[in-house]
Amino acid sequence: MYIRISCVYKNYSFMNNRHHWRATVAQKLQESATIIYLEFIRKTVMHLPGVEEKPCYGTPGFYAGKNLFSRLREDGETLVVFNLDRDKWIDTDPTVFYVTDHYLNTNYMLVNLKGVKPDDLAELLLNAWRSRAGKKMLDEYGKTLG
Repeated sequence: MYIRISCVYKNYSFMNNRHHWRATVAQKLQESATIIYLEFIRKTVMHLPGVEEKPCYGTPGFYAGKNLFSRLREDGETLVVFNLDRDKWIDTDPTVFYVTDHYLNTNYMLVNLKGVKPDDLAELLLNAWRSRAGKKMLDEYGKTLG
């Protein structure tokens, strides 16, 4: 009987933590700084062919077709960005561009939105989209430029 009560308590505690996490993420997404970051990201990528914004782990994610190229992390101040040259960026400024253990074996890096220059962020997002977009999307983009 004691073990069962213990299990129920642990499950109840887990559920509360999960709901607390969701509430915290929702609150972060309503903060003015996060709203400004998202507006900039949307202005930068939403005009590109095939870009869709969909939820990704409870936060806004940006897709080129079915391929994720960027998403906002749960803290509302960090962006996950697909990048094949991340070492170059990390060497430039490791306080703004970095990876955690979770992203070591992937082509994603983290960007501190408080410290990144707008031009750098726009370049990163465009390169991320180009890396993840299909041939048709790239051709369509080329036609709009030229």
